[in-house]
Amino acid sequence: MAFDNLTNRLQDTFRNMTGKGKLSEKNITDALSEIRISLLEADVSLDVINELLEHTRSEALGMKVTRDVEPSQMFVKIVNDKLIEILGEEKSELNFNQKPGILMMVGLQGSGKTTTIAKIANKLNKEGKKVLLVAADLARPAAIEQLKILGTQIGVEVFAQENSTPVEVVKNALAHGKDFDLILIDTAGRLQIDDALMQQLVDIQALTKPDEILLSVDAMSGQDVIHVANGFKEKLNITGLVATKFDGDSRGGSILSVRYMTQVPVKFVGVGEGIEELDEFYPDRTASRILGMGDIVSLVEKAQEKMDIEASERSAERMMKGQFTLDDMLIQLQQVSKMGPLSGLMKMMPGANQLAGQIDDADASSTMKKTEAMILSMTPEERNDPKIIRSTRKRRIAEGSGTSTTDVNRLLSQYEKMQKQMKMLSRFMGK
Repeated sequence: MAFDNLTNRLQDTFRNMTGKGKLSEKNITDALSEIRISLLEADVSLDVINELLEHTRSEALGMKVTRDVEPSQMFVKIVNDKLIEILGEEKSELNFNQKPGILMMVGLQGSGKTTTIAKIANKLNKEGKKVLLVAADLARPAAIEQLKILGTQIGVEVFAQENSTPVEVVKNALAHGKDFDLILIDTAGRLQIDDALMQQLVDIQALTKPDEILLSVDAMSGQDVIHVANGFKEKLNITGLVATKFDGDSRGGSILSVRYMTQVPVKFVGVGEGIEELDEFYPDRTASRILGMGDIVSLVEKAQEKMDIEASERSAERMMKGQFTLDDMLIQLQQVSKMGPLSGLMKMMPGANQLAGQIDDADASSTMKKTEAMILSMTPEERNDPKIIRSTRKRRIAEGSGTSTTDVNRLLSQYEKMQKQMKMLSRFMGK
């Protein structure tokens, strides 16, 4: 995810401050010097860096340290609070004030604009809104076909007309979409900002008077993103940013910069190529993750969204009684795999960011699939009572799952350890 390198550097800096009885001016200066280097490496603009460091120095030198809190923890809080302020204080929602509500998506070519508007349409469609997608990007031949494919995939109608002009397409779409809740317009992009592009967008804005104009920006594009955002903002009433490829760049500081320099809120971040991989942007959670403090709220929300809660609860109830079977182990594995790559989950856990970097998601996924295959190759009787699994049964399970008897032995050993822990926990909970 964006900010990985920054997070690791900041954690090292804060770790060096831990244990200090008080923070001297030298301690603070040394820490701020490290933070400056970390932010520069993360592609954060100098304006943002200076604002953050000057505020942190002023607050740190004047802070009153309470007896129960280490000075280093107070220092982290100062940095955290300022990061939240820079990132936008509170989550910014989509606001639609007319019927149908209208959203324009703008951005340069290659910024993920068309995929992003389909992701937003998918989200709104799942919320029960009747959504119409409008293919007004006539500059890129494949854009209309791409949007049609995505529309079919998510079950949303796409309005498209070839051999026309973008303004005419939008005008006809407005007439067609009178009975829809929301109209989402995909506009043309360019390799760079030019007068013809901007005039086209200005004309569509004048025609539609949209509730939202979202600018798609590439989180991997560095400081250029600030010039792009300002170029669009000069001509259009940009209401929000969508940071695409947020999962792919370990620097990511350009998002801090563009939010601060434009004062336009980040509304969504793209966290993968899948149609579901669009997250709402929470400044406080993002600041927490930058500082390596995890994001437990998002982890819980992801679990609630992806997991079969009833199956998990039934399994948990048996486990609390010390009745942990291989079926329960299978349920837990399947639930975790639904939540995405293991490294991504680790990054949401406080202090686990560096450990997440050591995880090979491909290996972890392969191991989980092998384990699932072995358990599914067992009979219900074997899953319920693994003690009956002797040599002959082990060979059959290995052959049925495409694994080896060594793999089966390793699984059974792992299960026995987990079962002992569950029995100990059930006795403890029962006291």
